[in-house]
Amino acid sequence: MGVRFWLPLAFAAVAGCAPPATPADPSLAVVDRVLDGDTIDVMIGGKHERVRLIGIDTPEIAHPSSGNRPANDAECFGDEAKAFTQSLLAPGTQVRLERDVVPRDDYGRLLAYVHTVDGETFVNLELAVQGYAQPLTIEPNATFAPTIVHAARLAEQGDAGLWGAC
Repeated sequence: MGVRFWLPLAFAAVAGCAPPATPADPSLAVVDRVLDGDTIDVMIGGKHERVRLIGIDTPEIAHPSSGNRPANDAECFGDEAKAFTQSLLAPGTQVRLERDVVPRDDYGRLLAYVHTVDGETFVNLELAVQGYAQPLTIEPNATFAPTIVHAARLAEQGDAGLWGAC
């Protein structure tokens, strides 16, 4: 390695400071709030983003009418699915967003597989395992489709969550 590489490092060491930090990892985010079982708001590098969890579909919660959208009642197990997602992703939880082929849906939401930063929870899969979500594969975003479908089938066979309640 030449002088060009070592000189800035030597200067930084003498000056008592570290080299400039690298940009923030765009896959890291902080949960702001849970909107429903499969949709969350996060902050990524100071920017607000809405995220739709890929590969699953949770029952809908009740929505009041707004704009051109009429009000709707909650679907069976919708409130429970939202509460379970909230238990996994409390505000301030750091998450890693894993993207697939198509980055956004028709509503502009980021499409992602959500993992807690501690590596303990793959949220999309956990919702299927516990019976809070049905599998929903929309090609080409299908990286984890076989795993999620298998988990949902096991939950269904065991009457877990929505499978036993609805």
